[in-house]
Amino acid sequence: MSDHKSSLISVHISVLILGGTGLFSKLVELPATDIITYRSAIAAISLFAILLITRGTMIIRNAKHLLLMLGLGVLLAIHWVSYFYSMQVSGVAVGMVALFTYPVITVFIEPLFHGEKPKGKDIICGLAVLFGVILIVPEFSTGNSITVGILWGVFSAFFFSTRNVLQKRYLANYGGLTSMLYQSAVAGLITLPFISLPSKEIPIADWVLLFALGTFFTALPHTLFTDSLKYLKAKTVSLIASLQPLYGALFALWILGEQPSISTVVGGLIILSAATYESYSAQSD
Repeated sequence: MSDHKSSLISVHISVLILGGTGLFSKLVELPATDIITYRSAIAAISLFAILLITRGTMIIRNAKHLLLMLGLGVLLAIHWVSYFYSMQVSGVAVGMVALFTYPVITVFIEPLFHGEKPKGKDIICGLAVLFGVILIVPEFSTGNSITVGILWGVFSAFFFSTRNVLQKRYLANYGGLTSMLYQSAVAGLITLPFISLPSKEIPIADWVLLFALGTFFTALPHTLFTDSLKYLKAKTVSLIASLQPLYGALFALWILGEQPSISTVVGGLIILSAATYESYSAQSD
């Protein structure tokens, strides 16, 4: 199997797993900053252990790359905190679909780094994805928590898109484990001063959830996601990742008993169609 095809498989697996992360914003009864601090710390420790066991490299080749890696950690922290806060104030579905304006943002940002213009098919796919995620939002009501959640979700989307493009542009030669180790560690450190509940006061049940979030739902999928950027364009990865709201809706139905609306089903089908097309067309890019 070629690196290109294996990367496509990896990103699809990572997106399936990431579809469940939104549940933790409701299941873990902590502020968004606290969740991200502990999530990041657990993820960093897990990645460090994996690299030790597999004898993987943790070396950053030069000071410029180290500064870039630390900078991407800051972007990742902002993305995570704003994303979870978005879901907490407005609901899992609203926060998740608001985040998925990032494929559209990526389609327009990435060509700027290559001196190119966005391709027509990518703009069409991006607009289709945007239309799909808008349909999934249960309601847009000015001045309420839904609007607040959407704004925070779009804010998160911008930082996630920027992080992905910069990772692809400048640090694609680093493995996903190494990149996520440094970025998770930075995310944990810069959010640490803002936690409201010390670790000793967190209930055991929440620790179990945080451990699952930091390992299976963070270290694993984000490593696969970051690795895929070695061989796929950021816009391709972004558009495939737009399946996440669909998976998130299914997880919410299964775990939280949230019944998806007709608009959720229709929006999910549009997203699935756009992501499938981009996945197929990526093989000929």
